Amino acid sequence: MARLARAVVCALVEDIGPQGVLRRVSDPFWFQAFGCVLGFDWHSSGLTTTVCGALKHGLRGLERELGFAVAGGKGAASRRTPEELQAYADRLGFDPAPLVYASRMSAKVDSHAVQDGYQLYHRAFFVTRSGAWAVVQQGMREDDRTARRYHWLGEAVRDFVCEPHAAVCAQQTVPTLNLVAKESGPAREAITALSRERPERLVGELKRVLTLPARHHVLVSDLDPRRLERVLLRTYEAQARDFETLLGLPGVGAKTLRALALLSELLAGTPASWRDPARFSFAHGGKDGHPYPVDRSTYDRTVAVLEDALRRARLGHTDRLEALRRLHRLVG
Repeated sequence: MARLARAVVCALVEDIGPQGVLRRVSDPFWFQAFGCVLGFDWHSSGLTTTVCGALKHGLRGLERELGFAVAGGKGAASRRTPEELQAYADRLGFDPAPLVYASRMSAKVDSHAVQDGYQLYHRAFFVTRSGAWAVVQQGMREDDRTARRYHWLGEAVRDFVCEPHAAVCAQQTVPTLNLVAKESGPAREAITALSRERPERLVGELKRVLTLPARHHVLVSDLDPRRLERVLLRTYEAQARDFETLLGLPGVGAKTLRALALLSELLAGTPASWRDPARFSFAHGGKDGHPYPVDRSTYDRTVAVLEDALRRARLGHTDRLEALRRLHRLVG
């Protein structure tokens, strides 16, 4: 797998350059297809770790020649990403600081600002000689052993805390506190403002919140005001200028953000988004029954719609193709 991965990437660098390879790995459908080409089961969470591992191993020693490198990995290897980026920077001649920041912020977003119940355990950071980057990381949910993959493309990130993902892929959508959704903008501002207030007031409000019914969107069962007070004191002392700065503060994790999100809704009337950013491509099922058996009637209808749209387009009637292009707005 490492040899084939090396051969494919070398061919791609020759054809479309290192930046083109970044665009490919940040495309979840290309990434999944690449894993299948390398010989891994398409529906297994192991595809992500295996593909990234094969790339990292296969390209080792070719970083200077290709102008392309892979850092990170599974478990402890993911925590060595900053050190590896520094080593690659020395070898390839780029400034590592923005990349170390991108690595840290992408991890904090997917583990703290997007609270979907999936614990990150794998991170691969792809970087080129010019300092361009992409991230592929994966989280696992313990209760049902399902996984989801988070794709980032550096050139497309305009704001680390507002719709930063190239894609988030999963077998299903779940209730998610999504603080990086576009519609969470007012909540991000309110949360940042609250983080600059004295912790005594916030802790007092949290104690009052603990009497709310369990059906409230933000679960308060694991919010311990006494433990949060220490973190809230740090946020008060830091006086973060914006949500991205707040998210980057040491000690500010999922529980702190969950508490501040709840308080922003109660005190400022700015609820955060609960839109799951994940998308999935299982339109018709799979022939092996995963994630469900193929629905032949739906499959046939899809084929018929596409064939009809293409036939009409050849006759100069492009209305149905245009309608298909607009469908993503309904499901995006």
